[in-house]
Formats: sequence, C-alpha cells, structure tokens
Amino acid sequence: MKLSDKLYKALNDQVNAEMYSAYLYQSMASWLTAQELPGMAGWMAHQAKEEMEHAFKIYHYIESRGEQPKLTAIEGPKTSWESALAVFEQALGHERHVSDLIASIIKLAREEEDFATETLMSWYINEQVEEEANATRNVHVVSLGKGDAGKLHLLDAGFVRHE
Repeated sequence: MKLSDKLYKALNDQVNAEMYSAYLYQSMASWLTAQELPGMAGWMAHQAKEEMEHAFKIYHYIESRGEQPKLTAIEGPKTSWESALAVFEQALGHERHVSDLIASIIKLAREEEDFATETLMSWYINEQVEEEANATRNVHVVSLGKGDAGKLHLLDAGFVRHE
C-alpha cells in the first residue's frame, strides 16, 4: 500500500522536524552544560536521543510503505539563551509546535482514509501529551530558581541524569 504524495511529503517533513528537535535539544544540553547545570543538560541530551528515535520510527515506516525516505537539510538551532528558564520555555513551545505538526498529519491521514498512517501518528500524539506535560513541569520547576543561582543549582540536582 503506497502513500499518497501529500502524506509522503508530510511524513518526510516530520522526519526532518523530529531531527531538528534532536538538534535543538542537544544544543540546549550544550548550553546548560556550559552553565554548569549537568542535571538539566543530561535531561535535554536524553530528549535529543529520544527525538532521533522518533525520527527513525517514521523513517522506517516510510520504507515499510514502499517509499524511499527523503532526508533534507536540518536548520541549525539556537545556541545560547538568556537563562535556564528561557531554555525550558522554548522547549515547551517547541513541543506544542510538534504536537500541531503531528495533528495535521493525522488530519491528512483521515482525509485520505490512510488508517495505517493515522494509527502510527496516534502513537505520536499520545507521546506528545507526555512530552508537553514534562515540559510544563520543567518550566515550573526551573522557574522556582529564577534569579537565585544557588536555588537553581539545587533544582538542577533533582533532574534525572540520563548519561
């Protein structure tokens, strides 16, 4: 069962979006490391790895539908922020954006009656519920240390390191 041209393009675009997410989160991890916030950096590095897994799940799905995934240039992410809170606020905004992208693919799959793609992307939308909840929690936690470096470093110790 071949993909429609519209779904093929949308899925390839989503692979790119997931890989961009990995770039963004790894850039955030790098900046957080430079700020001596290893817990937060480890959390972001883990997110970067997870985003690559998400990208390859769609990549392999495209292959399973008899198509060749088309990899395109990945935009370079931002590399510095004014604060740890700004990092986590951007991560939350980014997760909301990714949720919108996935919802648009589900809508297209429904319009085209491509139930296999709809099922695949339903897994992603459920994953996004978790991602947005985690990002919202992280913004709240990091905001508790706003303006207090000592408190921020104590909060950093509470982030699970995924090294």
